[in-house]
Amino acid sequence: MTTHLELPGYAHVYSGKVRDLYAPVGPDGATVPDQLLLVASDRLSAYDWMMSPEIPDKGEVLTRLSLWWFDQLSDLVPNHVLSTDVPAAVAGRAVLVRTLDMLKVEAIARAYLTGGGLEEYQAKGSVSGVALPDGLVDGSRLPEPVFTPTTKAPVGEHDLPMTFAEVEAALGAEAAAEVSRLTRAILARGNEIAGARGILIADTKVEFGVAPDGSGGLVLADEVLTPDSSRFWPAELWEPGHPQPSFDKQYVREWLTSAESGWSKSSGEPPPELPAQVVEQTRAKYVEAYERLTGETF
Repeated sequence: MTTHLELPGYAHVYSGKVRDLYAPVGPDGATVPDQLLLVASDRLSAYDWMMSPEIPDKGEVLTRLSLWWFDQLSDLVPNHVLSTDVPAAVAGRAVLVRTLDMLKVEAIARAYLTGGGLEEYQAKGSVSGVALPDGLVDGSRLPEPVFTPTTKAPVGEHDLPMTFAEVEAALGAEAAAEVSRLTRAILARGNEIAGARGILIADTKVEFGVAPDGSGGLVLADEVLTPDSSRFWPAELWEPGHPQPSFDKQYVREWLTSAESGWSKSSGEPPPELPAQVVEQTRAKYVEAYERLTGETF
């Protein structure tokens, strides 16, 4: 069960799988309408289940990494961050952000073929209606990043691939074109920077919103180019033809599907507690990704 902190001066608004949202409370006792406190927890989900125990420092790693990327992308697109001056109880893993109306499309771009994109390619030769060259395998680099959006399904349901025509119908032609352009540009910039640091970004999901009054253009929100929103691969181990090692929940997924865990995805039963070494290895991968990319010691 998800729990949240009580933060003086803030009213709890919502808790998702891994984030909690709070609204600042003004001197008059009313919530401030145009700001939110976005808190990244140490919770981790895998196969649509919340894992226990949490992964120490995960929320801070992802928050600091997103802030670093927002700086690297600031000439491409504005972002939602207003301030990092937050309550001490959530220092390092929270940001004060602009309230936005979020687009009802998951903006995804792929630079390499893997995961659900690979499955669709093997069946149809395309991903989200985008035709791809013949002969690609798991881990193949694509000629250029492609936009492969999905629906934003309600909690408990799976996102479904969308064609670009469906995105145009949902957002309008002009906004759809800009979402596609920016998503691909963010991934291309991400790979330009990460590649020099020994990391390949196979694909990424980004979130965009617009000001509630409709003014201005698209604003980059939530997190960006983190191991939770992207597939990070160590460049020195990249070898197309099979699944690649990655900087994310790999240890958790591998342990859950191993004989050691004794758990089956199809059982409908909650997964068991994560062993200490799986928690430690998962934390180490998140920290390694942060340190490799930023050049900073966590």
